Amino acid sequence: MEIDGYRLHRWGDAPRWETFSLPEPQRGEVLIEVEACGVGLTVMNCMNGALSDSPDLLPVTPGHEVVGRIVAVGEGVDSKAIGDRVMAYFYLSCFRCRWCLAGRESRCENLRGWYGVHRGGGYAPFSVLPEGNTVALSESIPAVQATVIPDAVATPVHVCRTRLGLGPGDRVAVIGAGGGVGIHMVQVAAACGASVIGLERGDEKLTLVESFGATAEESGDFDAVALPDFDGRADAIIDLVGTRDSLAWSVSRLATGGRVCVLTTFRGVEVPVQTREFVFREISILGSRYASRSELLEAAAMVERGDVQPVVGVSTGPGEVESVHELLRAGRLEGRGALVWDS
Repeated sequence: MEIDGYRLHRWGDAPRWETFSLPEPQRGEVLIEVEACGVGLTVMNCMNGALSDSPDLLPVTPGHEVVGRIVAVGEGVDSKAIGDRVMAYFYLSCFRCRWCLAGRESRCENLRGWYGVHRGGGYAPFSVLPEGNTVALSESIPAVQATVIPDAVATPVHVCRTRLGLGPGDRVAVIGAGGGVGIHMVQVAAACGASVIGLERGDEKLTLVESFGATAEESGDFDAVALPDFDGRADAIIDLVGTRDSLAWSVSRLATGGRVCVLTTFRGVEVPVQTREFVFREISILGSRYASRSELLEAAAMVERGDVQPVVGVSTGPGEVESVHELLRAGRLEGRGALVWDS
């Protein structure tokens, strides 16, 4: 079928609006009619080649935070799936290895890449993806709000519950708390019972953090961030910025038994840590890798219950997504953006 949408022709460039051919779903695949697709820093990193920059993958349609409806299926997929409302799972996992069978699909031993990088995503009105990469979504959640679930809420669920095991009494600092993942991380951590301080830069994002009940601290200069509400130390620090300065500050501000959780990574960033600190203070540095499909379901349930309020600062129609990209580059987008296809 011929469709109009965005395609990326060179890593680091802006995607082009064009007409192109979309293949029919093959065995084990489904065709999704996209209602809306989330727009955030993750998709920007993908387009910049942070996950893969192989020219063999181009051209490709970006976008992984997809909400839509199954409109056709390939061989081996039950035709009863047609009409189901779904969200997309980001990792192109095999769903058969030991990690996938244990419900840890992001650790897949046979990972085939990422949706929106290794195969076309949601910056087009239709998308083909493996049936296993579809996760059921309630009809009650509006499309724009639902775009935050597959990544911006599911990732915090994995961080706060699975990786950090947060609970009542935990003191948590979130670095980059006003961003698309950060503002939902603040909410999920609070839903776990933790006390939360959000580190951000600029009055608008600091105000946004405070509007969700967290204490906001300016982090333009990490040397000046003192965490006075926590007596200077946090039990958990979640770093969504991933710079040498943010990571060094995080390690220095851990309480005894504390842990730093790292999500955002850039090539070549290193942090000097004295190994004796791990023993004397019994601290930990943890990585966190996306989420499981069951955590996507839990993220959706949290939104449906009202435990998490989706934050979508801007939504736009087809042909105008570059305006959202510009807000992201300037650091002026509150929460996530959304590209809306469903009129």
